Amino acid sequence: MTGPDGLLTVEQLRADVDSGAVDTVLIAFTDMQGRLQGKRLHAKHFMEDVLEHGTEGCNYLLAVDVDMNTVEGYAMSSWSRGYGDFMFVPDLTTLRRVPWQEGSVLLLADLVWDDGSDVVASPRQILKRQTARLADAGMKALVGTELEFIVFRDTYEDAWRSAYRDLDPANLYNVDYSMLGTARVEPLLRSIRNAMSGAGMKVESAKGECNLGQHEIAFKYDEAVRSCDNHVIYKLGAKEIAAQQQMALTFMAKFNEKEGNSCHIHLSFRGLEDDKLVMASGRGLSPLGKAFIAGQQACLRELTLLFAPNINSYKRYVPGSFAPTAVKWGRDNRSCALRLVGHGPSLRLENRVPGGDVNPYLAVAALIASGLHGIENKLKLEPAFEGNAYEADAEHVPHTLRDALELWEGSALAREVFGEEVVAHYANMARVELTAFDAAVTDWERFRCFERM
Repeated sequence: MTGPDGLLTVEQLRADVDSGAVDTVLIAFTDMQGRLQGKRLHAKHFMEDVLEHGTEGCNYLLAVDVDMNTVEGYAMSSWSRGYGDFMFVPDLTTLRRVPWQEGSVLLLADLVWDDGSDVVASPRQILKRQTARLADAGMKALVGTELEFIVFRDTYEDAWRSAYRDLDPANLYNVDYSMLGTARVEPLLRSIRNAMSGAGMKVESAKGECNLGQHEIAFKYDEAVRSCDNHVIYKLGAKEIAAQQQMALTFMAKFNEKEGNSCHIHLSFRGLEDDKLVMASGRGLSPLGKAFIAGQQACLRELTLLFAPNINSYKRYVPGSFAPTAVKWGRDNRSCALRLVGHGPSLRLENRVPGGDVNPYLAVAALIASGLHGIENKLKLEPAFEGNAYEADAEHVPHTLRDALELWEGSALAREVFGEEVVAHYANMARVELTAFDAAVTDWERFRCFERM
């Protein structure tokens, strides 16, 4: 038997392990940076021990920088606390095959301490607390994420050795919607699409984008946590499949001065029991839908850290770049940060602020919290913006990570809905990145200063 949507049941896994078809179980969680971290377990060990009891990992995995350096400032994990373990508790609803790795299956885990309490700074738990709040209000969230990436005909190792200079993009011109352009890399795109389908995801399409070698693969929307689970597994799998084909792809928000990699997030609230869209009334917005959007607009700036977590994230926000600058909402208006799309049952809001580097659990948690804030406080919605929002007299998406950090730390809403521990944890993450960047000497500085200063 297989589980819903192509996922595996424990019974199917046991049969596959007994037959020798599966010999490896990947157990993983998503770290602060949105990456899957975990272990490759021998399948029989998983079935005999880990399935029932879980496994352990060092708690520094939620307290390091992108280079896995231990850094100061995290309350939950430090040398003074001995860098102990937390527990990986398998979520069996996420069990699935890994078609791009022979004999392997994967499942995600939630993180708990020895006493069984949640590791509250874990991104998946942060999102689960917001979906629980939404359920208490009689609603659920459906989410779709749209990840863009740039493909290079270089291996990851060659890209590293060349300091990421003079890479060979898979397309040499803008291939937005181009059938000819996507055909250039169809072997890679096809491999990714089919592998993700085999891993239980509902693949919709692939298309070219604007930057050289830039593409997007789209998936059908799903319940919020499941969509984020699929997002992080897809992101890892796409990189692994590219590497197997001697290519590399990047999801970084802004690789060069051309168009960045976005991750537009589509969100709608529905009734928990009847699955009916609560945001719509006829072909327009319901009062709840209006309050939902008003909440998004009111909270966007102070929660931007959860949409744009890195210094590089803020390089996308350039007028006329299809990345937003104005905190405005509009109907099918791509110049706004918040774009209302669809009609009737398909009505949904698209947040255009996140880039390809986003941690989806944190971003979707922020979207749900913002929507609930608007609904609970019956916020009034301003009229939809018409025209070019890049030229609007409006509040701006924060210009830098430093600006976003200041807004995050000063946010009473963030403390109310996420808690002091989460606010402090992710503020420290931002400070660590800023400190590292401030100490770095860049190529830009060398070219500008070496001879002429």
